[in-house]
Amino acid sequence: MNQKFANDIQSGLSATQKSIPYIYFYNERGSWLFQQIMQLPEYYLTACEICILDTYKGKLLEYFQAKKKGFNLVDLGAGDASKTKILLQDYVEKGVPFTYTPVDLSTSILSALSESLDAAYPDLKHQAMNKEYWDAMEILKDNTPKSERKVVLFLGANIGNFTYEESVDFLTTLKSYLNPGDQVLIGFDLKKRPEIIYKAYLDSKGITAAFNLNLLHRINQELGGNFKPNYFRFYPYYNPQTGELRSHLVSQKDQTVTIDALNMEVKFEQWESIHTEISKKHTIKEIESLATAAGFTIKEHFLDNKAYFVDTLLEI
Repeated sequence: MNQKFANDIQSGLSATQKSIPYIYFYNERGSWLFQQIMQLPEYYLTACEICILDTYKGKLLEYFQAKKKGFNLVDLGAGDASKTKILLQDYVEKGVPFTYTPVDLSTSILSALSESLDAAYPDLKHQAMNKEYWDAMEILKDNTPKSERKVVLFLGANIGNFTYEESVDFLTTLKSYLNPGDQVLIGFDLKKRPEIIYKAYLDSKGITAAFNLNLLHRINQELGGNFKPNYFRFYPYYNPQTGELRSHLVSQKDQTVTIDALNMEVKFEQWESIHTEISKKHTIKEIESLATAAGFTIKEHFLDNKAYFVDTLLEI
């Protein structure tokens, strides 16, 4: 049993406002479901970031190679690296000397990624790391030559899962594993028409709902819960003032759930919710405030052609 998972579920479901930390979305099935979400037409974030990386891959390379340094492209939460492969393809074709280090918690996804990289880019130096972010960064801090720049990718608007304070903490912690001259490319979803945002989360195929409900399946499988996921309904709510889209699983009836491994009984009133995720939408001004607070310098903002999304390059 994953003790941290057990502890977090116990504390989250014991709280007055029940919650489950978003990090537990990504077991094997959750990771697979998220790959399906990324391919949905309503989920504009993927297409926007692909547009950015394809348009600016050459400009990004100029930054990555500044001062003629080799670099290690460290991909936090790499998944299947479908977007990162835009950069890999271009840089391999140009004969750029670099290393690729995908980091992810999904063993199966990393295994499939490594096989695909070997097949497509036999000369690419790559080393997958099946670890938590900070465990991976600790190893890289100790083992990366000082002559090699670390370029950390944190794509897909994953930073939107954090509050402002958590984002500053995340960036500050990340900075502690980096050296002067190292860079970070971060994806931020920008504020836009609320209905566009809603459609990205209330997709017509219900895959985002399944992604959230998978949290209940995971508790059943790993902790002996008896959740009936069909008794819950996925509901996202967007606040255009704060830019936060908050996801909830809402109980459709009075019910009691038992979780054997925790010796725990959880009572739900009808329409009571479990908070599962924040997905914050930013402004450029907010991004610059975050970077300054964490001690980074902004090199450039790269926007897609609709200005829905931005990849911001930071440097120490």
